[in-house]
Amino acid sequence: MCRDIGGVQAQLMSAAEQQLWTRRQRSTRAEIQKALWEQRALVKTTCMRLTLHLLPAADYHLYMAALKSSALAAMYGHLARVGGGTKHAATMIAAVMDALADGPKTQQELIACAKSAADPAMRKWLQYSWTALRPAIIEGLICYGPPRGNEVTFVRVDAWLPRARPIAEDNARRELVRRFLAAYGPATVRDFMKWSGIKAAEARRVWTSLEDELAAVSVDGVSQSVLRRDLPALVNHAPDGSLRLLPSFDPFLLAHATKDHLIDVRHYKRVYRNAGWITPVVLIDGRVAGIWSLEPRGKAAAARVQMFASPGRATRAGIEREAAALAAFLGVACDVRVRAI
Repeated sequence: MCRDIGGVQAQLMSAAEQQLWTRRQRSTRAEIQKALWEQRALVKTTCMRLTLHLLPAADYHLYMAALKSSALAAMYGHLARVGGGTKHAATMIAAVMDALADGPKTQQELIACAKSAADPAMRKWLQYSWTALRPAIIEGLICYGPPRGNEVTFVRVDAWLPRARPIAEDNARRELVRRFLAAYGPATVRDFMKWSGIKAAEARRVWTSLEDELAAVSVDGVSQSVLRRDLPALVNHAPDGSLRLLPSFDPFLLAHATKDHLIDVRHYKRVYRNAGWITPVVLIDGRVAGIWSLEPRGKAAAARVQMFASPGRATRAGIEREAAALAAFLGVACDVRVRAI
């Protein structure tokens, strides 16, 4: 499931859990937590667009290999603006790895270790917490570990995950394109570039290298690509009235650079808000038909759904079923109210 959608956006862990649930509704929160911190079948780390994601542990090294050079270039650009460079990053990596040799540490503990190893010239840019940890994260040396109360921890990858064979960057990137198109095609190379964070020239090069595996399709007059192997299933697909409540930051809402196929322009700002926030949506047949929120009220919750058009009886019933299932997943009672905006 996590593999099929190219990772789960994990800026908010509650939203990440709901992203997994909406695609596999028999999952429980306890199972997701167990997969992360006990079974280690999922890994939490920074990857696409230098944002937090959950990845399948079996694919962790693939994603790191595909994204590393682009992420490093972006990181060193940030470091240069705050007075850092490759020497400083290497010092931070060594300090963090030494500190984690005896087990998980919190972010603040690792920053303290980094500061103790820093020369005076580095103290200024260590006020930015990401500068101490991000070099080791991008290099694929550390990832998130089990939380300690309300604090996150980090662990060494070589102690947390099984050893894996090295993957050549080009091979990893080609596989990433396949994963992206399998999940989100039809799409363009610009969509892949925006989704992955890989620079335009590099994204085009790897995209072009897969031409034999791609088929061109026209979507509203725009040429896009799908995996050739997926074309028959897409041609034979017909709308079935499927309805889903997608949570904040759902990857389906982030996969394409333009959103015309998802949402009418007059409703765009209701979903894609300032500072990168994305509102939970009601999705019907792959189109955004409304927005929703869930307001905690002790051991209960209030689901407030605002539809862009007056909902019919079947739509209301579908929303109520989805909300009831989500409430069961969250372990709360849920009052649902639906109205048209």
